[in-house]
Amino acid sequence: MWYLAIVMAISLVFSFVLYRVATGELQRGLNHETQRIYNQFPVFENNPILRPTTDFDDGAHRILLRLIGFNLIVLVTAGGASYWLAKRTLEPIEEAHEQQKRFTADVSHELRTPLTALRMESEVALLNKKASSKDLRNTLSSNLEEVGKLESLINNLLRLSRLEADELQQGFTNLSSKELVQAAVRQVSTLAKARKTTIKTSGDSAIIFGDQDALVQLLVILLDNAIKYSEDNSQVTVNSVVVGGHLNLEVIDHGDGIDHQSLEHLFDRFYRADQSRQKSGEQGFGLGLSIAKMIADLHEANIVVTSQPNHGTTVTVTLAKANAGQPPTKPAKP
Repeated sequence: MWYLAIVMAISLVFSFVLYRVATGELQRGLNHETQRIYNQFPVFENNPILRPTTDFDDGAHRILLRLIGFNLIVLVTAGGASYWLAKRTLEPIEEAHEQQKRFTADVSHELRTPLTALRMESEVALLNKKASSKDLRNTLSSNLEEVGKLESLINNLLRLSRLEADELQQGFTNLSSKELVQAAVRQVSTLAKARKTTIKTSGDSAIIFGDQDALVQLLVILLDNAIKYSEDNSQVTVNSVVVGGHLNLEVIDHGDGIDHQSLEHLFDRFYRADQSRQKSGEQGFGLGLSIAKMIADLHEANIVVTSQPNHGTTVTVTLAKANAGQPPTKPAKP
């Protein structure tokens, strides 16, 4: 309605100005022609046949009718165009609003779960007057685990906020892919030892353009998932392959795999594949792959997950190679 009101206001003002100019010119033209006839043929000076006032009224009336028709056409056309433009403008805003509502609801739910566990365990410990020192220690240990989950969730939310602000791109620089992989492997080494998982790295090394901390975090997320959702005493492989002007980083595991239906939602916030959770017993907040996808998007990289149930999962990140310090070209969509 606002679009339409603005268009019609402009059209009416324009029509009013046009009407005044046109009728003014018409009046001057009629007066000039009448005076010319009077000068050439004085006999017609008082002849009733020449009626410039009547001709002016008729001409002004026709101009007014045409302007009314023009404004009706503008009203219909502008109405349709305004509806289309408003719909196109508001759709992404509405979608973003709905996403924000869902995100807030999901965050509230995820925060409530560990808080409820903390409260219940603490209340049970307080009500149990015969609780031993061991029981209280176990309660405190459990509470610390829940606090750790809360801390992990809050940190992930802060990372999401930072990534959405597009702050990382300001600090992009040339990086060695080999050093990124080594840094990520070091960060997950403790978890790998606990699960008796071997991490094998192979392939080529290349210079890529990006933020070091963010890309290391991306690889850590992928390695962390690969280790958690694999059986103990298994192997996870990080393979680097240079293809033309791009580098493919592949994180390969031989774990439970992911069904096709879950693959479509892996990068959704707070989404967790039920099959992997049930088999491995691992529980997260479903934010890791969302963060990985956002990091990839900020680097104009592609991230693709292929998997077969009971046969493992491969995550491929395609990054553009840096060319003499220049920003890389965007890799083609697979």
